[in-house]
Amino acid sequence: MLGREVSNRTFPEIGVREPHHPLSHHQNSREKLDAKAKVDAYHVQMLAYFLDRLRSTADGDGSLLDQVVLLYGAGISDGDLHNHINLPVLLAGGGAGQLTGGRHIRYSEDTPLANLHMSLLDKLGIPMERVGNSTARLDL
Repeated sequence: MLGREVSNRTFPEIGVREPHHPLSHHQNSREKLDAKAKVDAYHVQMLAYFLDRLRSTADGDGSLLDQVVLLYGAGISDGDLHNHINLPVLLAGGGAGQLTGGRHIRYSEDTPLANLHMSLLDKLGIPMERVGNSTARLDL
């Protein structure tokens, strides 16, 4: 977890001194949007570093990345509107052979994020009949 959704952390190391959560309520301010974009890019750089470390760490016949499931994203696509559709989510790792990588999958806008959570639990050997507001399993 890189940060809680209501984090008031600032990022002086990249020149962003305003707290993260208030930046997400940008009200279309160019200054706030630019600062939030810097924070988002910083988080993605940290993710890329972490994934590279997992990929370069041997584990059995593969790497640690082959063994893990890493879910990166957000439960809100636009913090200013508290919009919960078209969520930016990335799923990385092989899940010990349970996941197929190298794909970009777009689900319909009304697909609950809980469908992904339920489907991941299935892949990890924890089948659930329902998770939150889930409606169906996803093809992962």
